[in-house]
Amino acid sequence: MILLDGKTTSNQIKEEIAIEVLQLKKDGIRVPHLAAILVGSDGASMTYVTAKVKACSKAGFESTLVDLPENTTEEQLLKEIETLNTNPEIDGFIVQLPLPKHIDEQKVLMAVNPDKDVDGFHPINVGKMTLDLPSFLPATPFGILELLERYNVETSGKHVVVIGRSHIVGRPMSILLSQKRTTGNATVTVAHSRTQNLKELTLQADIIVAALGIPEFLTADMVKEEVTIIDVGITRLKDDTKKNGYRLAGDVHFDSVSKKAAFITPVPGGVGPMTIAMLLKNTLLAAKNRS
Repeated sequence: MILLDGKTTSNQIKEEIAIEVLQLKKDGIRVPHLAAILVGSDGASMTYVTAKVKACSKAGFESTLVDLPENTTEEQLLKEIETLNTNPEIDGFIVQLPLPKHIDEQKVLMAVNPDKDVDGFHPINVGKMTLDLPSFLPATPFGILELLERYNVETSGKHVVVIGRSHIVGRPMSILLSQKRTTGNATVTVAHSRTQNLKELTLQADIIVAALGIPEFLTADMVKEEVTIIDVGITRLKDDTKKNGYRLAGDVHFDSVSKKAAFITPVPGGVGPMTIAMLLKNTLLAAKNRS
């Protein structure tokens, strides 16, 4: 079993990006600038945004955090987005999800300038991705592709089962892996909560991408020997044996499934760090597009 180490790989990518940024500085070109909008004080969101700001610093980027209170209105948020859209110093920005319930997420994502949409969520970027045109790829699927490529995991002709059909991970992942690309050319099955014969499908799969948000859902009896497992889920589970009172679990029962897997991502330290690295990669691309 080989661990697909997202932490180490993401650090390598950040170092590669930092070298490029250093060259930009030497050439007298402004370094990339990433902004993040955070609404409210959700603990997980605050952790993610802090990690993104730290990653910017490591790569030599400029970063800006727009920290807004929970009671920010939709209109106020849209004004902040327009400010970033029109600010020539900002190359790319993200709106950290989830947003408070009184704000329409879709309306907010539609308001982001597609040229600065480094999360790859805007319909224009999603459409370009679907047509295999140059675009910002959604950061998590992009990170998974990069991880598979760097560990030389063969995808061509393989049967991939993606469990989950979200617009952020499942759906784009299924499109990207079926396309003609270095890490692609797979036959992809998308499974979800209404899938009748899920175990039958996963037992056939050469590669499984688990992105359904149910902790330790995928167990050893659901996978074949030498399978490749990509675990996108991350959930806090109560654990009194831990100092902080909880442990992090993925959508895969790691202890049992890892015994059968050829490759597997850990949680934490797998897909999560790759998502942040790809966000930086998209921001660097946005900066290059600007110049």
